Amino acid sequence: MAPNLACRMYEAKYPEVDMAVMIQVKNIADMGAYVSLLEYNNIEGMILFSELSRRRIRSVSSLIKVGRIEPVMVLRVDKEKGYIDLSKRRVSEEDIQACEERYNKSKLVHSIMRHVAETLGIDLEDLYIHIGWPLYRKYGHAFEAFKVIVNDPDSVLSSLNREVKEIGPDGQEVTKVVPAVTEEIKEALVKNIKRRMTPQPVKLRADIEMMCFEYDGVLHLKDVMRKAEAAGNDDCPVKIKYVAAPHYVLTAQTLDKEQGIAILNNAIAACTETIIKHKGKLTVKEAPRAVSERDDQLLAEHMAKLRNDNEEVSGDEDSEEEEDTGMGDIDVENSPGLLETRA
Repeated sequence: MAPNLACRMYEAKYPEVDMAVMIQVKNIADMGAYVSLLEYNNIEGMILFSELSRRRIRSVSSLIKVGRIEPVMVLRVDKEKGYIDLSKRRVSEEDIQACEERYNKSKLVHSIMRHVAETLGIDLEDLYIHIGWPLYRKYGHAFEAFKVIVNDPDSVLSSLNREVKEIGPDGQEVTKVVPAVTEEIKEALVKNIKRRMTPQPVKLRADIEMMCFEYDGVLHLKDVMRKAEAAGNDDCPVKIKYVAAPHYVLTAQTLDKEQGIAILNNAIAACTETIIKHKGKLTVKEAPRAVSERDDQLLAEHMAKLRNDNEEVSGDEDSEEEEDTGMGDIDVENSPGLLETRA
């Protein structure tokens, strides 16, 4: 028999009145919208049209759409009938921010717990009863406990106990206190927590344009690129790549996004100062920002295409016009260190 993997995220079966909760809109009816409360095992709630907006409603579809996930305020909870009335218009910006932050943490905890339950073939609710919800009570949120488990699992998990009933030698039922976390559960839980919660480096990128019309312009640009990479450190190394005149890309990887952006800004400042000394010009086309693997892939594909285009037109002696790139007559492909330099 397959284990039950459906369970609410919190110990309380229903949310409290005046609490912001995360919902997903399921369908639109005559009186309002039926939604699922994502943190409470998708139990149903309803938002009346009168609770959609403080302003006059001209178009319901502009305010609420099937499939949308967003925070709303709990107005009433009838635990006997299972009715939950919700409001979109009464939720404040502060409520929205707090709800989204809590939900993102709870969703990660839930994903880890569900994967462990599925892997070991145990009921998810049992895992919550003996591990998840006690951690919520002790740490305020299980997410905070999971952060500690990354580096020190025993300090968190060894304190969890559960009661089991056994039949003693005299035939009487006795209650024993045993560890809540078996070695098997501990191994699976720690493995998943470390995999999902160990900080991952953030990739950062900035796009600039640089031109230098002075004699030995290529050497000056190399000097600028060295200055850029010197602005990095061991925790956040900076690299600069030549894309196509006059386009350059600065990249960095770091665990601290804000620090990384500051370092890239310092690298750009160093580049600007150096190239101005050489009577050149630097323009920031895209400020430092976090980028995805897809962004990296698109950049690599773009650079590969430019290299292929260069190879196709190289040696074309019939061309009477040369493009003025602002860098003089240089052989980009054979100029060491121009495509990419490293400190």
